[in-house]
Amino acid sequence: MPDDKSKITGAVPVIPTPFREDESVDWGALAACVDFAACVGVSAVCLPAYASEFYKLSESEREQVIDTAVAAAAGRLLVIAQSNHPGAIHAAEIARSNEARGADLISFAMPRTFPLPEADLLSYCHTVCSSVSLPMLIQDFNPGGATIGGDFCRRLADSCPNFRYTKLEEPLMATKVAEVREATSDQIGVLEGWGGMYLLELIEPGICGFMPGLAMVDLFQSVWQMARSGALTDAQDLYEKLLPQIVYSLQSMELFLWMEKDLLVRRGVMDASSAHVRSARWTPDEPSWRYAQSLNERVAVLAQNLRKA
Repeated sequence: MPDDKSKITGAVPVIPTPFREDESVDWGALAACVDFAACVGVSAVCLPAYASEFYKLSESEREQVIDTAVAAAAGRLLVIAQSNHPGAIHAAEIARSNEARGADLISFAMPRTFPLPEADLLSYCHTVCSSVSLPMLIQDFNPGGATIGGDFCRRLADSCPNFRYTKLEEPLMATKVAEVREATSDQIGVLEGWGGMYLLELIEPGICGFMPGLAMVDLFQSVWQMARSGALTDAQDLYEKLLPQIVYSLQSMELFLWMEKDLLVRRGVMDASSAHVRSARWTPDEPSWRYAQSLNERVAVLAQNLRKA
């Protein structure tokens, strides 16, 4: 596994991009989100990723997101700079820029717009990984099929020693987690994605961490710590209280964005004036949004009560 300077474990939240009503970025609110993550004691944050609306940001905004996060982190946690682009040479260019901006690790998403042979996916990953010296995390969300597995990770690790982590997002992947660990002799850490949906089932197979949103990250971290310490019943009891919000919000990434920011407002992390979602966006209908707010309020009250306990 990686040296301690680049080791990520437990909850690694994706930081949202706070937008004002005029759709400009609230950079102070972004810094406050990173500060919240540092204060609750997570090992790292990741941005700008899908839950950061990276695909709605300009190139200069993406660069400023990294600058803001690095400054706000101030060495208290690791900053994982997402460097997504479907073109390998452009993803590599973004990765080099993020390395120069002071990121601690580089992450990028597999190019899944169209199906590609494994050999071409390996070539893409090799181009991006070999462009920097920082540790690399590869995210694979593949709605059209399975994510990368043990053999892929072993082959890439053999040619790119800075490949250290993979974030996989698919159901029923306990066997795959074990397969990746065995194929790479535990040199590649596997993180669970998709908002923490599959967290508890993958702790025993050996994930090194998981990547939820920011709004519930301290609660997720408690679940992780309980389960890892053997208090599985306590972990399940707390997780059950979070699950309705997780399941409802993940019906749509755009709904997740609205609910994530609303919950951060309820928890006092950001102001309502900075909790907008940038267009093009899906705006929830009134009945759906009322129910979403009721779920968020339950989580906010739970978090407050746990802090008092």
